[in-house]
Amino acid sequence: MLQSINDPFTAFTRKEQDPYFLKGLSTHSFVGLQQSYASWIRLLNFEPSTQKYAPVKTTEFLCWVEQQGITQIASITRDTITGYFEYLVHRPKRRQGGRLSKNSLRSHLTNLKRLSRYLRESGQESFGVDYKITGKGSNKREVFTKDEIAALYEVTTSDVLGLRDRAMLAVYYGCGLRRNEGLMLEQSDILWDRNLLYVRRGKNHKERYVPMTATVGEDIKTYLECARPLLLKQTNQYAFFLGRSGHRIIGSTMIERLHQLKERAGIQKDAGLHSLRHSIATHLLQSGMELEKIKQFLGHSSLESTQIYTHLCHESE
Repeated sequence: MLQSINDPFTAFTRKEQDPYFLKGLSTHSFVGLQQSYASWIRLLNFEPSTQKYAPVKTTEFLCWVEQQGITQIASITRDTITGYFEYLVHRPKRRQGGRLSKNSLRSHLTNLKRLSRYLRESGQESFGVDYKITGKGSNKREVFTKDEIAALYEVTTSDVLGLRDRAMLAVYYGCGLRRNEGLMLEQSDILWDRNLLYVRRGKNHKERYVPMTATVGEDIKTYLECARPLLLKQTNQYAFFLGRSGHRIIGSTMIERLHQLKERAGIQKDAGLHSLRHSIATHLLQSGMELEKIKQFLGHSSLESTQIYTHLCHESE
């Protein structure tokens, strides 16, 4: 049975006295749409941040639409979309003062386009999103230099967790995997006879094969032979990366390990696991690899997504 969405995760929650407060959804079809859209995002294995925040943005949009007296998707017009962004431009941030940044507004726009796409692809009534956000926003991607990557490897230790750290660098930098792709790796995804790493659960459920260099293969093999068996608690656990409990490792643990490596290496950049992916792409481009090959390596759907690294390449030179 469908229920009104009022929990802190899926509802746009703010104090009642806030003039921008929006109550939980009450339109039955909107509640169903929010839930089915969230399921679709998870099914297509979008980035964890998208899976987390897209339903929140969608709820805010549908709540605002309800307040305009609109209870059917077919009634959403170009003016509706324009009015919604006028609302977003003037509403305060949730956790701090000031207005939403250009990047935040663009993320809302991207979500509406994705929601429109979901409706079309699922055979439902959809709406057009003909709206543009002008002006520049901050879209800085942190990239490690080659020397900083070398420093990260240098500060890894030779104990169980240190060997896992090197495997982490091998997977996220050496193979350029997204965070969730690395977390979902299985032992059997390492194809030793072909020197390939199989990504079975890529973005949008797209699988791909990533080549492993000799160094990457060596670090992965050392982890599997010398460290993983010491973390393993159950013989039926097939996850590649294991935590201390013997179960599949969680993302926050990997991020914390990378932060520890950065601290030991004296690197103060606000860079995470995805920065390792940005870094290998940038370094491959600097080494002369063709953009089309980098696109295949990263598993991008379009060359447009890969072209961002041409800018990063110039910035880091």
